[in-house]
Amino acid sequence: MPEKAKAKSGYRLTVPLDASEIEDFKPEQDLKVLIQTQDGSRRTQTTRLNDKGQGTARFAFDERPGSLKVVVGPDTATDDELLGMQTISLNVSARQWQDKAELTLPSIRIAPYYWHWWLRWCRTFTIRGRVVCPDGSPVPGAEVCAYDVDMWWWWCSSQQVGCATTDASGAFEIKFRWCCGWWPWWWWRNRFWRLEPTLVDRILPALRELNLKQLPMPSPKPDLAFFEGLLAENGIVTRRPSATVDPAALDSLRGRLMERLPVVPQLERLRIWPWWPWWPWWDCTPDIIFRVTQNCQGQEKVIVDENCWNTRWNIPTTLNTTLVANDQACCIEDPPPPPGRCMVISPVCGDLLDNIGGNTGAPAAPIGYANPGWVAAFGDRPYAGGVTISGQFGTTAAVDYYEFMWATNPAGPWNPMPPAADGAFSRTYWGPQLGGGPVGFHSAFFPATLISGRNVYEGREHFEANNDPFSWGLTRFWISNRDLLTTWLTQNNFADGTYYLQVTSWSRPGYAGNLANPSILPLCDTDQDNRLVLTIDNQVTVPPAAHPHPCGPGTVHTCTLEPDTAIDAVMINGVPAEACATVNAASGGTLDIDFVAYDPDGHLAYYTLQATYGNNLVVDLLAAPGATLTPVAPLGGYPSALQVGPTYGNALNPPQNAPSPTWAGGRIRLHIPDLRTAFRITCCYQLELRAYKRTIVDCYHGAAHNNLTEYSLTVII
Repeated sequence: MPEKAKAKSGYRLTVPLDASEIEDFKPEQDLKVLIQTQDGSRRTQTTRLNDKGQGTARFAFDERPGSLKVVVGPDTATDDELLGMQTISLNVSARQWQDKAELTLPSIRIAPYYWHWWLRWCRTFTIRGRVVCPDGSPVPGAEVCAYDVDMWWWWCSSQQVGCATTDASGAFEIKFRWCCGWWPWWWWRNRFWRLEPTLVDRILPALRELNLKQLPMPSPKPDLAFFEGLLAENGIVTRRPSATVDPAALDSLRGRLMERLPVVPQLERLRIWPWWPWWPWWDCTPDIIFRVTQNCQGQEKVIVDENCWNTRWNIPTTLNTTLVANDQACCIEDPPPPPGRCMVISPVCGDLLDNIGGNTGAPAAPIGYANPGWVAAFGDRPYAGGVTISGQFGTTAAVDYYEFMWATNPAGPWNPMPPAADGAFSRTYWGPQLGGGPVGFHSAFFPATLISGRNVYEGREHFEANNDPFSWGLTRFWISNRDLLTTWLTQNNFADGTYYLQVTSWSRPGYAGNLANPSILPLCDTDQDNRLVLTIDNQVTVPPAAHPHPCGPGTVHTCTLEPDTAIDAVMINGVPAEACATVNAASGGTLDIDFVAYDPDGHLAYYTLQATYGNNLVVDLLAAPGATLTPVAPLGGYPSALQVGPTYGNALNPPQNAPSPTWAGGRIRLHIPDLRTAFRITCCYQLELRAYKRTIVDCYHGAAHNNLTEYSLTVII
């Protein structure tokens, strides 16, 4: 308070401080004296002791202050922290001000314990590290946040201590201040707890040993009523559970629990309370986990998400670490180009060319299929939709623009790609925005453009050379699609079949003039012209009126034959059971289901047939005891199945012996000798038949082309 204001004040408080009993005392730190009035307002004063350990803090008040709380601690503490510390404090009652305008307190003795503890009460910790992708490439522009972790029973708490953003090398540095010695209630008030499933899995077996009449269920937040239930005598709770958790009382509760709970060395090693004593408010070294997020493609992704089991316990004041991001991270792509005047083509939709039949390094057949020769549900996979093709040009290739050509024969003739099939794409880079702008993630658009009568893409190297050329690899770095060459849009542009693709390169310095010097670069390390071969199988849909089964809006069935599904007949003891029928099968017997799982293109992957009923119950009918599959005669344009599967791998293997890469399925009968293994209780059953193709659609490696048929009936058992 300024001197003039002090002079006008009518009431003064003097707080003497005395650290004279500290051996070899040195005034190494300033002290803070905080006054909290009865209305909650605060006043503070910083004081430096003299060489003899003596000092004074003085406060002035315009009105009689009444009762006060005086707190003494290091000046590095904030006011809130000082009030939450287990430090020196005393109370001044309102009566002490009676008939007094000035009050001098007895000297507050500062014991050696407090003086030396204040010197280390708060320390600065530094965490340095890198965020990298699994291949070691750096992750730039990611926010790295560090959290201190505490575990209590099966709850876990994490408190953010600091955040930083990674640079172009993926490096970051987090500095934070860490303090200890809190009042337990203050520490607990600043913690948010959540249930940790991995702790539940370790603690529940110990509780089962207690042979409780009813095992308490884990609650989302700490609840002392849970522990009173564990301590109940003959199932009767002897103490009224507290509505709030008093952390200072946990030691007493721990003693009672350990008389009841079994010894579990694993939980003791993990320092889980109550098997291990717990006073986290005196934890002077943090225990750290990390969470890393990145916004690269316009959507924030969590790329590192550590939990309590990943904790780095009692870290040093300087910690060095490497965090490995998941596959959602955007990494700096900087593979070296191949040497020479050549090019590499690979991958296709993430599949290396040596895993696509008929290409360099791959099995010769089946041509154009991914996973060639793999005897499994997803062996021999064709492509559909948008097919991404990546590659690199050699160091001396000098490709300014390039054009994709196609043929149905490896010898040609080669045809220009239809403009509608040349899909545009974007590349993402990290660094300053071209043309001026902030550092961050930015996109560069690469459409196919008509130049000199040819539909061509600009080469990445040409783009770099004409857009702030000396920045690439220094302040700007490619993050995604660096080596993408095209997205081949096959749907509605190419009929199903096998196609050969080839890249023609062109020169065109700058952005003016005509294309020149067309060239077919060889594949690197070969004397062959560049090319690749892919097999395409797109799905055709038809109007509902043109489909043989109910499909489209209001149904679960897709209006396509690629693949198609149908349940033609359900027979119980040889008697047909129509959809929605009620069938009395109390006497037991057989179940037969005639169904269709068919793909006219011969690319069926697998089918499933199950019965759902009751409350979330299901029966896998194909796995029912004694179940058999046999072909059924053609009907309604659907052929009899030459191989019954139920997977492509089953169809390829003896005795079915389907010819790779073709398995079409068809009409099939499922026979179950005892219908009670399918219909287990009296209930309404829904038969669900699903069929899936092997096609890789828009680079999605799941089974995007599929169909579903449902058939319901009530069975009395």
